[in-house]
Amino acid sequence: MSSYRDTSLKQVSARDTDWDGVRLHVVTGKGGTGKSTTAAALALALAAGGRRVLLTEVEGRQGIAQLFDCPPLPYEERKVAVAPDGGDVYALAVDPEEALLEYLQMFYNLRQAGRALTKLGVVDFATAIAPGLRDVLLTGKAAEAVRRRTGEVRSYDAVVMDAPPTGRIARFLNVNAEVAGLARVGPIHTHAEQVMKVIRSPETAVHFVTLLEEMPVQETVDGIEELRRLGLPAGGVVINMVRPSRLDKRTLDAAAKGRLDPAELALGLKAAGLEAGLDTSGDTVQALLDELADHATRINLERRERRKLARLGVPSYDLPLLPDGMDLGGLYRLAAQLRAQGAA
Repeated sequence: MSSYRDTSLKQVSARDTDWDGVRLHVVTGKGGTGKSTTAAALALALAAGGRRVLLTEVEGRQGIAQLFDCPPLPYEERKVAVAPDGGDVYALAVDPEEALLEYLQMFYNLRQAGRALTKLGVVDFATAIAPGLRDVLLTGKAAEAVRRRTGEVRSYDAVVMDAPPTGRIARFLNVNAEVAGLARVGPIHTHAEQVMKVIRSPETAVHFVTLLEEMPVQETVDGIEELRRLGLPAGGVVINMVRPSRLDKRTLDAAAKGRLDPAELALGLKAAGLEAGLDTSGDTVQALLDELADHATRINLERRERRKLARLGVPSYDLPLLPDGMDLGGLYRLAAQLRAQGAA
């Protein structure tokens, strides 16, 4: 499941998924791991084959607009991409202020009064003295999209949330349980209970994005363990920016221990037509030996971190490092990889 395969979305549109029945995919990860990119790629993968998927972001960075090369998103659902076989990806940048106005209208019929309160700064004041309120509104919007129907048909086949980083994710998702405990009756209690019912259900999975480096892997391990303690649904692990090793184990071990034969390397260089191969003590050969030693050390460290992730007992998926950087074509390529490995 973690092997890298270059397969098109169309070729694998009918394959089984590890997350059959999951409709809310929450994507988190340490900063710099490619969390938002992975969330966007997952939304494309889920939409392949004619499905409708909503991709939401909650941090106000307009990262979705940048990834799909479109204007900044307003607080409304807009189509941003078409997946192979006719699937559609819609996107929404959730704004806490607009979400609060929607909430006031839904439960208290106070939308106009809410706008007046906004002008007075009361909304900012309320979210400042009750920080959990902001997260309740943000998670509530995703949960509402999961439940929403048009007649007998669900509005979206799946919802993907580009969520806060790993260090905040457990508190972010569990805030509704805290609010429901504080407000034991009334609309706020009911709303929080409905949101937690979605988040704790088999319809939700929280996926972690990581690199094969010590700090992001440890945050992933800690984050999944915390979710499990709280009874929240841990999903899979997406290992991003994977760089393949082109050396066999014997050569890697020798390189890591500094035991590669300079003369053998020089002969290889000569066979490739490089003049540097004529001088086994030259700077070029030594520089290559140093590079090989660094590469071997990195590969061994990555394998150690991969073993830590394997002990979590959750599905894992590899996404390649794109040498040319991220663009829309790269996003589709990552989506194909996720789908080929059973993530969507």
